[in-house]
Amino acid sequence: MKKLEIGIVGGAGYTAGELIRLLLNHPETNINFVYSTSNAGNKLYKVHQDLIGNTEINFTSTINNDVDVLFLCLGHGNSTAFLEKTTFSNKTKIIDLSNDFRLLANKNFQGKEFIYGLPELNKEAIKTAKHIANPGCFATALQLAILPLAANELLQNDVHINAVTGATGAGTSLSATTHFTYRDNNFSHYKAFNHQHLGEINQTVNLLQANFNSEINFMPNRGNFSRGIFATTYTKFDGNIEDAKKMYQEYYKEATFTFVSDTDVHLKQVVNTNKCIIGLEKHGNNLLITSTIDNLLKGASGAAIQNMNLMYGFEETLGLNLKANFF
Repeated sequence: MKKLEIGIVGGAGYTAGELIRLLLNHPETNINFVYSTSNAGNKLYKVHQDLIGNTEINFTSTINNDVDVLFLCLGHGNSTAFLEKTTFSNKTKIIDLSNDFRLLANKNFQGKEFIYGLPELNKEAIKTAKHIANPGCFATALQLAILPLAANELLQNDVHINAVTGATGAGTSLSATTHFTYRDNNFSHYKAFNHQHLGEINQTVNLLQANFNSEINFMPNRGNFSRGIFATTYTKFDGNIEDAKKMYQEYYKEATFTFVSDTDVHLKQVVNTNKCIIGLEKHGNNLLITSTIDNLLKGASGAAIQNMNLMYGFEETLGLNLKANFF
């Protein structure tokens, strides 16, 4: 069978680098172009230095409007602007990694309907979709922590979340809080209680549990490591720990990359993988849910490939059988 022709727009960032790495090793894809006006003419490995020896593809400032799949790795707000001025053939399927089309109010754009691309929530809809809005990285880790509770209408109290992300979550552009001298041996919170991913998290919870009227209190933190998200979530839960484990295992029994662990969960289990690993504990009346993902893979590029696999009827794990960087 002919390989899928792939286009990538916004090819110089961390997310695009991981996407290129995955696509180069995917047996059903050929990278047709990687668009980056600032890097046009340069080899991909001049920017993504881990790709040296893997490809001789150059960045380009021209676009093939007839590719099979278009991945948009643009800053938030820029996907809308790009699609307003650039058209593609009817066969082109679009997977957007920004937040432009994640909310229901923005899912329809120029006749295109964007399906929210969280496979553990929308797998059947993704299979028949033509346009996908990839979830945010924090949104993925936090939703996977509470989806079973919402699906069983058991979120009856406030939800409290503390989560830390690596420096790659801030992107490649330098700022006062991304310099090594700030991050090293440091820890800080940001966007307390108003992180932009709360919109899609609340949207999902309300779709699953219409009577949810409590607060989701989210405290995001900056970690002094490169990649990964480690989140701890707790809320009131009347059942025992066995009830909770049974419910989570049942909800995720068909999930290809989400696993409920019987032992303590830690970040090194998931870095460089498309997995989410969940741990459960009962403390008094509270259920503590630990969830951890790689923010660049399950939180971005890996999920985008997972969605592409579903859209084309490939094995869901194709190109994503990655071992964690455990040692």
